[in-house]
Amino acid sequence: MSLSVTLTHQFPGQAIDVHFETAGGLTALFGQSGAGKTTVVNAVAGLLQPNSGKVMVNGATLLDTNTGRNVPVHRRRIGYVFQEARLFPHLTVRQNLHYGRWMTGARDVDDAEIINLLGLGHLLRRRPGTLSGGERQRVALGRALLSAPKLLLMDEPLAALDESRKAEILPFIERLRDQTRVPILYVSHSISEVAQLATTVVALQNGRVTCAGPASEVMSDPKVVPALGMREAGAILSGHVVKHHDDGLSEIAISAGSLLVPQTIGAVGDPIRLRIAAGDVMLGRERPVGLSALNILPVTVETLHRNSSSESIVKLRAGTDAILAQISNRSAARLQVAPGQALYAIVKSASIARRNSETAIN
Repeated sequence: MSLSVTLTHQFPGQAIDVHFETAGGLTALFGQSGAGKTTVVNAVAGLLQPNSGKVMVNGATLLDTNTGRNVPVHRRRIGYVFQEARLFPHLTVRQNLHYGRWMTGARDVDDAEIINLLGLGHLLRRRPGTLSGGERQRVALGRALLSAPKLLLMDEPLAALDESRKAEILPFIERLRDQTRVPILYVSHSISEVAQLATTVVALQNGRVTCAGPASEVMSDPKVVPALGMREAGAILSGHVVKHHDDGLSEIAISAGSLLVPQTIGAVGDPIRLRIAAGDVMLGRERPVGLSALNILPVTVETLHRNSSSESIVKLRAGTDAILAQISNRSAARLQVAPGQALYAIVKSASIARRNSETAIN
């Protein structure tokens, strides 16, 4: 399952010029407002005709301005989930779900499988007005999947939901990513959503791709910091649950050792994602003693990037993982930070991506 996108388009005051390729899974188009994310997905869907470009899904060409090929929207076999669910209020959940199948004539999708995947069985006879925001978005997802799409587009589908509703629907999107063979192009400016969901990240800034690749590599690339904003800069690490301790802490194994976080859900051995913000990492030449911090990792400096007149971003290697640290230029000079230098990273807090909750250990 693959997606290849090359697009250029001119708006008053902004030019879009992007190229990226993915091999399936969930690809997050990530960037701040105005970066060009929605323009890209609308062009992929056929809702916007770019000045030039080429879009291919699973080897099939949907758009090629050089040859004049432009598959009509209704024949592109693309499911589109918007910020608002856009359900028909006079139809039941079951009828809304089957509308996607009726529109496309799809017959090769098991509706029972989709209904079970999204936990919709108990909602089938209800109407949209009686559903929560998270339930409505799950119905919208089901409707899109029952149209048998070759590609699923999701344009900030959680933006209109409060935090509790987001927490409700995120696990269902994870299931779509892991249990279906439909590639997903997911638009977001939320770092927590990207950390939890993305297998691939395409970072956009001012209409251009600044970095693209596996989520753990992109989010730990200092070049992406301007697109993220300094407060959102950080790294994504993959690990697994080692032990739940009696004092309320869970031990998570990563390549450089282990981290202790407030007790998390999941059985021993379960995979888990952690996000460590650059602003929550301190550096020391020697392993510190007499601190309340429990999470201290040996690291090696890879690069030092001066992000402003006062701050720097240090890319560190911890085992096979990359970690970012945000420090002042004065601190960088005092520590004489340089590539190849061995240091210790004191991690003040980490975000457990599976639960989308921040945890601090001191």
